[in-house]
Amino acid sequence: MKTLLYKIIYFFKSIFKLNFTDFSWIKTSKFIELDAIDVSEDPVRPELDLSWRTSHDRKIYGLEHNKQIEGIMCLAFTKDVPHSVRELDLMSRLAVYEQNADTIIAYTVWSRKKGAGKKIMEEALKFGKEMGFKRIVTLSPLTPMATHYHIRNGAKLLGHNPTTQNFEYSL
Repeated sequence: MKTLLYKIIYFFKSIFKLNFTDFSWIKTSKFIELDAIDVSEDPVRPELDLSWRTSHDRKIYGLEHNKQIEGIMCLAFTKDVPHSVRELDLMSRLAVYEQNADTIIAYTVWSRKKGAGKKIMEEALKFGKEMGFKRIVTLSPLTPMATHYHIRNGAKLLGHNPTTQNFEYSL
């Protein structure tokens, strides 16, 4: 019976070129803090080395499933919204010094598996609520892909900057 069902599904896929993706793995994935990543994989900001991403209370999080990291997000914690990587660096250093960070800045997000990008953003929003942050804002590149990703995931555009754009997610 199963083989007949698979043959029918394969037949319809071949006719309509349907692409069925199994998202069941998402339910058992975990949002975890990572000590290290291969920064050359980062499609957004590969120029930021590992020590930059982990200094001044900046963190790297992953979406883990079956001991594989399927999505990655790098976060910084600030008091205000930066408009460049330079401002992000200065603001995150200042927030550590003054111990007054109330805003999470997601400055890079990427996925290795379909569905991981959306799920890691959902997990970051939960994390932000649980930790008592007031805002989650992005420091995104000026690309259609970044714009589409954030709007599709419920963010509102805050503004365009010379080299970046900021989106805000509701907590």
